[in-house]
Amino acid sequence: MQTQAAIYREIDLELSWSEQEMPERERTKHVHRLHPYLGKFVPQLVEVFLHRYASPGQLVWDPFAGSGTTLVEANAFGARAAGCDISAFNCLLTRVKTGSYASEALLSDVVRLAAPASKAPRTTSPYLKQWFATRSRRELLAFRDRIELTSYPDLWRVVLSRAARSARLTRHDDLDFPREPVQAEYFCHKHRRVCRPVGEADKFLRRYVRDAVQRVQEFSELRLESSATVIHGDARVVDPPEPVDLVLTSPPYPGLIDYHEQHAYAFELLGLERRDAAEIGRGVKGYCDDVAAVLARAAKALRPSGKIVVVVNDSRGLYGAILSAAGLRLEDRVLRHVNRRTGRRSGEYYEEVLIATP
Repeated sequence: MQTQAAIYREIDLELSWSEQEMPERERTKHVHRLHPYLGKFVPQLVEVFLHRYASPGQLVWDPFAGSGTTLVEANAFGARAAGCDISAFNCLLTRVKTGSYASEALLSDVVRLAAPASKAPRTTSPYLKQWFATRSRRELLAFRDRIELTSYPDLWRVVLSRAARSARLTRHDDLDFPREPVQAEYFCHKHRRVCRPVGEADKFLRRYVRDAVQRVQEFSELRLESSATVIHGDARVVDPPEPVDLVLTSPPYPGLIDYHEQHAYAFELLGLERRDAAEIGRGVKGYCDDVAAVLARAAKALRPSGKIVVVVNDSRGLYGAILSAAGLRLEDRVLRHVNRRTGRRSGEYYEEVLIATP
């Protein structure tokens, strides 16, 4: 068994930070925290590889765009960015993060969203009745109706989803994967006391509206006019919009996170199309072939001098065969230490960064 000193000799320290060195508020800077997202592809990691392998004006492609981390950072870097994702909610979130917002229009939207509801909320679904108290449901649906009058409806749809996540009938310490609604008092590990299920949504809506305005304005000071293209589709069959200079991505880990179910409340509230069966990583079966197909298609669009950078926790040892099946040659395999996860899912693990070329 290797000693810690031996392990750290193998680690790229530029890619590994402690909680003290990189607290959560920095990892979730500006628009990266518009909505919680379980993928841990931190923006600082993207920044490193953009500076290593890309130049402003080049095209960066992420076939597993997720919450848009690569596209946001590529935009701030001055590169053109494009990404693809099978989840309609992920695409919505990425478009909102990379969008442009005028301050006056934002403030006008805030005023409209604070106005009293002009009509009774529309009929709700069985899912919403199951997971939200009557008052919470009424307040969320009223906010959804007011969104139709705003200049930036997609931004406020993300805010609505974020508030719904917090307002569900679930334990405060189990927001990530709640198994069933909570109707009675319970001992909360987050607050270390007895808590009650949430019964309202307006307090979250007000808080997250303010937070969203602040975050998009912070990013507007960094955001460049470089384009960001978001494609709602299957990266196994979707090509990048043009030749690519850098592929920078973090594929889902097999059997770890169901990204459609994670955001079920958003799909229900916003009426988004679900493509659960097409989601790569919902199980181990077919995972290698699927990821290889995505990387092979990305490689065909890669310029001769381009690189493919894949960030993955390859604990199953799958990626040697995946890269080979994709027709890729592994140039380097870099180990990074991850110990910054917080909450009940806290802990540490090692992640690998694979640098490959066709």
